[in-house]
Amino acid sequence: MACSDGGAEHQWIQNVQSGGAVPCLPPENCPSGWATPPGHTFMVTGPEYFATKAKIPGGEYLLKPLVVDWIKGPVKICEVLKKRNHRVRKAIDEQVSHGNKPFVWAFNLQLPSKENYSAIFYFVSLEPAPEGSLMDQFLKGDDALRKSRLKLIANIVKGPWIVRKAVGEQAICILGRALSCKYVEGSNFNEVDVDIGSSIVANAIVHLAFGYVATLTIDLAFVIESQAESELPERLLGAIRFSELSPGSAGVYEVPSEEQQEIAPILPSRLWRSFSQLLQNPGSSMQPSPSSENTNRNFHKEDAGNNDN
Repeated sequence: MACSDGGAEHQWIQNVQSGGAVPCLPPENCPSGWATPPGHTFMVTGPEYFATKAKIPGGEYLLKPLVVDWIKGPVKICEVLKKRNHRVRKAIDEQVSHGNKPFVWAFNLQLPSKENYSAIFYFVSLEPAPEGSLMDQFLKGDDALRKSRLKLIANIVKGPWIVRKAVGEQAICILGRALSCKYVEGSNFNEVDVDIGSSIVANAIVHLAFGYVATLTIDLAFVIESQAESELPERLLGAIRFSELSPGSAGVYEVPSEEQQEIAPILPSRLWRSFSQLLQNPGSSMQPSPSSENTNRNFHKEDAGNNDN
């Protein structure tokens, strides 16, 4: 799938992509870059899910891919689209000044590290969300609704056995139930800051994966969960594949000096060593399952209170 449709009216999308430090490349070959993976590689709830529990391959995405930021800063990076000098925010404001109405969705995964890394995935909608759709409900809803709805699906496309074992074949997580999320709203954007360090399990898994990040290819998809039959089947908002990103390639994010932000927590070394030993011990009762539906409840398994997708 191409990074953009190449139309003249969407030249600004190509300009934003070309200005990113992480290049947009074809999904079948994207070392040190990002791409949009095929939607059918993700399984979502089908039209008869509540009766049969059957899932179907995801289809076309609801949002267009925009760009990926791979950055680090002196403190935890958050609320990037509220900063008017941020290049994506500048592009949004410029389009609005020309009478266009793009709407950007940003998912900021704040990675647990002393150097405060963030992987930020941006998508754009060129049309308003249909009235009453799940996207519309999410944008108009309160934080309680958003915490119960936004779902992340993670696939390890390529990587060492230990990472595959820790993550599972397809890890599924309702972000707001498992992790601390901050929802940042603007008239032309919606940003979700996801603090992975807020969960001990997620923290440990990402800490493990980070040690192999230069050899990993990972697909991440974002979905607003269907919780009623009338909302089925689920639709993928968008997805990103990133491959073989080196920590050294992360750009430095300059945080305004007047902002006071809390430094990201670091996983205690004793706890990390214990978790690492459990991952490598096949006989351990706490060893993660290859299926996300049998892994730790706080991160891999979706809360079954409303929907056991």
